Amino acid sequence: MSALITQIDKNSPAAGRNIKPGDALVRVNGHKIKDVLDYKFYSYEPRLLLELHSPEGKIKLVRLNKPAGADPGLTFETYLMDRQRACSNKCVFCFIDQLPRGMRKTLYFKDDDIRLSFLQGNYVTLTNLNKDEIERIARLRVSPLNISVHATDPEVRSLIFGCKNSGAPLLAMRRFAEAGITMNCQIVCCPGINDGAVLERTMTDLGDMFPRVLSVSVVPVGLTKHREGLHPLRAFDRPSASETVRQVERFGEKCLKQYGTRLFYPADELYLKAGLPIPPESFYEGYPQLENGVGMLRLLTTEADAALEEADGAGSAPFSIATGAAAFDCLQKILNSAEEKYVNIKGKLIAVRNDFFGEAVDVAGLLTGGDLIRRLRGEALGERLLLARNMLRHGENVFLDDLTLEDVSNALGVPIRVVEQDGSDLVRAILGD
Repeated sequence: MSALITQIDKNSPAAGRNIKPGDALVRVNGHKIKDVLDYKFYSYEPRLLLELHSPEGKIKLVRLNKPAGADPGLTFETYLMDRQRACSNKCVFCFIDQLPRGMRKTLYFKDDDIRLSFLQGNYVTLTNLNKDEIERIARLRVSPLNISVHATDPEVRSLIFGCKNSGAPLLAMRRFAEAGITMNCQIVCCPGINDGAVLERTMTDLGDMFPRVLSVSVVPVGLTKHREGLHPLRAFDRPSASETVRQVERFGEKCLKQYGTRLFYPADELYLKAGLPIPPESFYEGYPQLENGVGMLRLLTTEADAALEEADGAGSAPFSIATGAAAFDCLQKILNSAEEKYVNIKGKLIAVRNDFFGEAVDVAGLLTGGDLIRRLRGEALGERLLLARNMLRHGENVFLDDLTLEDVSNALGVPIRVVEQDGSDLVRAILGD
């Protein structure tokens, strides 16, 4: 499949050459370009011969010279230069299947595209790859990849993924390991399904793939109130969460002695459900699984403590912070530390119940504008309301229920300060910056 060019970047290697919007890139140095992976791999070289087809069907050959690894400067009609691949699984815990009706259509798309795993860090299952695609990934040495494993026991995998070829991805992972491709993995853990002995086997099998498997997060299953007709699942309670945390920590200690890294990390949410303290910063070894909620609260606290140490003044206008129940204690400690240093700080922390997805969903990132309005209307919120950036759609000011920041601000009658996922920005917001 050719890739349609929409723009040639100014001052790029491709600028000023015989390339125009509407041309289609067909080959680079003789290699047919199927998608963005081919393009990035074959255009890495310093000397390129591009074969392009004009809208009229004319073949053009263009030579480019550039530094090795530099982008040629072409923008294509789609980011992937191909269609995005959807998930073909029927996972028993799929969060998208637990969404209520009537949300924007893009939220219902189940992405499972290995190209986005490499380019954007998405987690994929590998169940939709055929042998040719597996070999292409190995040949292109696409690394690192982020892979959802969940279990290595064949029967349990078939149950979790709801598909017959659920064992094929493990073979693909071994092929990728042979090719020198590194992988970060996640295990969404469901009590009574893939915990206990099944989890131990999964950790053993993944540990045997070190150093190609770089890190593994163990994340508790998330259940909304919208599960009509879905596979029966139960959430972690305090005893089961505590048992799983201790199991993963024990296995991580074995890996630390054997490999020099603990390799396996329980998500923050498991510690919270277990009522256990979040480990120290040294536990997380550079936070390789931060995007899976592993060490996020520890990093937030560490950054906030450092920012408070350096701060030299604070405003006195009263304010409020709204968050989910999961992060409440962590944020309260940060607010308390700020108040101890600056007595004129007048902040209030408010936990917001998630009525949209159900009370069991207690993370801030899944709160909606409607949840905020229902909980905060009538509260004395001060002169500003602080909200975490992860409540909003990426790059926009829109909540999951399509209400905007302006909608919420107008409904509550208070300006909103959006706080980045960064402890130092939280401290700046608390201090009135």
